[in-house]
Amino acid sequence: MRRPALCNLVLAFGLLALSELMTPTQAAAEARLALVIGQSAYRTVPALPNASNDANGMAELLGNAGFMVTAAPNLSQSEMRQAISDFADKVSASGADTVALVFYAGHGLQIDGENYLVPVDLDPKREADIPLQGVRLNDLLNTLGALPTRARIFMLDACRNNPFPALSGAGHGLAIVDTKAGAPGSFISYSTSPGAEAEDGSGADSPYTTAALTVAKQPNIPIEEVFKRIRISVAQSTDGRQIPWESSSLTTDFKFFGGDSSSGQPPAPGANAMALASTTRSVEDWRKDLQGKDAKAAYQLVIADDTVPAYQAYIELYAQDAQTPRLRTVLERRRQMLAWDRAVAINTRASYEAYLANWDNSDLAATARRLLLRVQNRNYVLPVVAAAVPVAVAMAPTCPCSAPTPPSTPVNPTVAPIIKKRVDDTPPKRKVVETPPKPRRPPPDEVVVERAPPPGPPPGAVMQGIGIGIGLGMGMGMGGGGRGGGGEMGHGDYGRGTRY
Repeated sequence: MRRPALCNLVLAFGLLALSELMTPTQAAAEARLALVIGQSAYRTVPALPNASNDANGMAELLGNAGFMVTAAPNLSQSEMRQAISDFADKVSASGADTVALVFYAGHGLQIDGENYLVPVDLDPKREADIPLQGVRLNDLLNTLGALPTRARIFMLDACRNNPFPALSGAGHGLAIVDTKAGAPGSFISYSTSPGAEAEDGSGADSPYTTAALTVAKQPNIPIEEVFKRIRISVAQSTDGRQIPWESSSLTTDFKFFGGDSSSGQPPAPGANAMALASTTRSVEDWRKDLQGKDAKAAYQLVIADDTVPAYQAYIELYAQDAQTPRLRTVLERRRQMLAWDRAVAINTRASYEAYLANWDNSDLAATARRLLLRVQNRNYVLPVVAAAVPVAVAMAPTCPCSAPTPPSTPVNPTVAPIIKKRVDDTPPKRKVVETPPKPRRPPPDEVVVERAPPPGPPPGAVMQGIGIGIGLGMGMGMGGGGRGGGGEMGHGDYGRGTRY
């Protein structure tokens, strides 16, 4: 009886000592939370039966991978927003060492360069109804991006065809979302390339989810490698018609199954981000890598990389291969979507005109014209900001009254930028100071003496006397020439006098 007890005591002390030597990352497992949305029972358009199956399959897979799964099928707009808000509350309460994953299967649309998830009650009559009735993808990304988490993973099987006939101006598929432009620690995956449409599939699940359910089960595979294999599998099953795409700003390692027990070392922070940056290669680098390889092997390499330089090198080296025409279409669409992403991000007259100059007949041309008209109708001049990359096309002011006068000598703005300050020609207003009125001097006392006219000569003689008095007063400076008005004028003080 004593020997087993002693062994247990020794084992307990050994485990305690081992736990003290382990790092916090190894001692405590990360928390995993998942929100799975399957939009199948649409009310105004045909149902998507595979979307419900996709959601159920992914919920089971994620549950086996250690996620606490919240299933939310067939959501209206208000229900979807509430589900996202509730999920964000759970992620926030779980702490900073949480991996948050959102899987969405259903319809998705891009309107005016924005991506929208489609609730089952959406019933648009025009493109302008989508922002009112849909749920912006950026709202989902920003809601979770504002929370301190270890990683945020978004899997979107939402690039199916547009089922709403009223939205003739909507672009195909989804627009590019660059996770590097937002909070670090995010990973987003599309079921197909930006601007392309995914297939619903002929089986129980879509081609994208079918591949994910198979590949993600493999242990000890980093998430970037998982989705490279998913991309190759989907491209093979659809004969190149569908090529999944992803963008990553992860700063830590993640594996669906297996963890890091095989190496015994925690992942180095930022290891995946640095690895992704180091694998970005030029067209010349890809030519060297593909030179002499079999066309099939080369095709799988460029599909796994899914970049413009890789596709360009393959098309140049394997011009006669059966896959080259399809890859040429993929390459052209990718360049177009990158240009569209830049045009919307810059959002100026010059950016939309540059896009229309190259893709005037594309599915996004109508949207580009609408946005171009919108920026032309602005009643203000955009402020000039410093740009890291010189703008090829200068933007003219939209209001002639606010156009600055050009300098007499041309100046290179990249060398000596011209800064014009607003000059106000209106003279400054004079400050009016109210001064109290000067006190009026009281009038002098006046003595009015009324006398009866004396008897005397007739009126004519009186007038002669007045004239003589005036003459004498002006000539002699004294008023002795009579008793009329001349006596007062002859007096030296103009302020006083006696009125007769």
